Amino acid sequence: MPTRPEQGLLDLIDRGDPFSATSDDGSMSLQVDTWIPCICAAIHDGHRMRDDLSSRCLLTPEERLREEDPHTGGLVSSMPITLVAHDSRYEYDLNRPLAQCVSKKAWGRMVWRKQPTQRQHTRSRARHSSFYAVLDALVAAVEKRFGACLVMDVHSYNMGRQDASAPTFNLGTSQIDMDRWGGVINRLSSSLGSMELPGLPVSVKKDTVFQGRGYLIAHINARFTDTLVIPTEVGKVFMDEETCETYPLVLEALATGFKYAASDTAAYFSRKHTRRARTRRLDMLSSGIDDNLRDVDIALYKLAQNLETLMYVSPVNTPAARRAYERNGRTPQFIYKPLDLDPYRFRAMLYRLPVESIADPEIQRLYHAVIDSLAGRIDLLTSVDSERFVYNSLRHYGEPDEQDIANAKFILHATAHLEPEPEATITAPVAQQILKAQAEAWGMECRVERSRRLVAKALVDNYRRTLVINSDAMFTETQVQALAHHELGVHMATTLNARKQPLRIFSLGMPLNTLTQEGLAILAEFLSGNLTLDRLRGLALRVVAVKLMLRFHDFNQTAHTLIEEYGISVADAFNLSVRVHRGGGFSKDYLYLRGLREAYACWTTRSLETLLVGKTSLTWHSLIDELRARDVVKQPSFVPKVFTEPVEPDPVVAFVVQSIQATRRSVL
Repeated sequence: MPTRPEQGLLDLIDRGDPFSATSDDGSMSLQVDTWIPCICAAIHDGHRMRDDLSSRCLLTPEERLREEDPHTGGLVSSMPITLVAHDSRYEYDLNRPLAQCVSKKAWGRMVWRKQPTQRQHTRSRARHSSFYAVLDALVAAVEKRFGACLVMDVHSYNMGRQDASAPTFNLGTSQIDMDRWGGVINRLSSSLGSMELPGLPVSVKKDTVFQGRGYLIAHINARFTDTLVIPTEVGKVFMDEETCETYPLVLEALATGFKYAASDTAAYFSRKHTRRARTRRLDMLSSGIDDNLRDVDIALYKLAQNLETLMYVSPVNTPAARRAYERNGRTPQFIYKPLDLDPYRFRAMLYRLPVESIADPEIQRLYHAVIDSLAGRIDLLTSVDSERFVYNSLRHYGEPDEQDIANAKFILHATAHLEPEPEATITAPVAQQILKAQAEAWGMECRVERSRRLVAKALVDNYRRTLVINSDAMFTETQVQALAHHELGVHMATTLNARKQPLRIFSLGMPLNTLTQEGLAILAEFLSGNLTLDRLRGLALRVVAVKLMLRFHDFNQTAHTLIEEYGISVADAFNLSVRVHRGGGFSKDYLYLRGLREAYACWTTRSLETLLVGKTSLTWHSLIDELRARDVVKQPSFVPKVFTEPVEPDPVVAFVVQSIQATRRSVL
């Protein structure tokens, strides 16, 4: 963050462009990402004390920290306009008048071993004056733009000094005109009260612990008639008050909840008291991408961009193993591509990424989740062809639950007496030409190639932007069209859409993106009229195959059970068994049917466009919606037309798809 003298900060405010800067003496940081009618201030966040004063101070740094307000700057960091002080309140207290800002005694204890000199006093008071000069200019600029200004004056307090009824949040209103501003106070109280903290009750009270008699509100009230200051105290539920050790999960939840409460209150304030009557909550959040987020995103992408799971899990000798199995029926011996990275170094580099520097707590949580998912993927890949692989697969992908098994059995029962499908007469080279022409018709700049190393009939290589077709596969006309909508319409579309996003995380993929992406792809088959009962039966058999793999841990037992109990061919049984036994036990395949269920349920209630911006996940749907509204995420270029203009489905297929949406089914 660049440094500026006081006048430089004032000039930046006057210029009116977005900026972030720190004062040249390091006493405060000011950020204006987007101009909104709300300023968030954390005036006691700082812990610094000048060397010439710390040698005179009776209190240790640990004793000072207990009375300061650590992490309050982090609580407001997701808001567009923030002013955070970095010097300790023991050096000079910004919530006291200038003449009294250097305390002799605080909380019953003497502060100084030797009183500061007059020169030292003057220097401390100059920083106090500089802070208020910047705050005044900022408030004046906001009032000029919007006609009114809201200042959230955020502090924290030690709850141990209070009785058991001390609230999580205390709003001080003694200097507030409640007749004029009471609605805003009530809105903030309600928003804070709806917050959820892990393992902790949340309560909000007014004037219980503090009455809001500090200097900041008095200073602003004396100079501005259209600005509301809300002194907001947060109990230190996010840390041990004695040791000052933080509770990261509580702090993360508190920051997320405060982001919502502050933006919601700011939007309400804007609608009621400014010239912008149509303000939404999302309009009160930052647009664009800050430098810290961009740096973390780029570093993460450079580290993990080539980590394609199927590249290492798919056997490289599948055709030879198939021929040997057909000759002797023995469990095939698979060979895998060696992992070409150092897993220990990879994990260490992952967890060294400065994710905590990301201002927005929800975006920070997303990156933490992606990093944890990548670390889990490394555990999976380092255990390929070992007994540990199946357990790492269960950690990463999970396993079929009762609902999945019930849905699979329902489909198998409903499709038990299918008429044979038309003979597959389209060869891989012909399918390649058809799919290549379809990609060109949809304006997709990608390649379509063939390979003999695939287990599946086709897949998209995201890194190479290539649709790869199994050279040995044969297709019906419907299967080729289904592939077009599945592989190109969703998988390639999300690959190409992700390439146009300013954040590379959408190319890497979010946790559980497999469930969402495969669900959307099969939904596209359904909505385009190319999902057949035989295809649904195949998805159900994948669920059964995963369950058999987990039950028997034996390739031949899985294959023989599929042949004998479900009547499928030896070739199909081999392919299914390879899919679930590769690597040592791969549980991913049950996600296709569950993904269809969840994608269909989502399609019936909301637009799927957000999920197509990249390799997204339904888990993060709401956050991505928010990021789109804030212009952090760009609109997708490729959106399957069938999601908005579906064809009339086969009534039997539609009945089966709709039937698996129930939350619970009896097993037939």
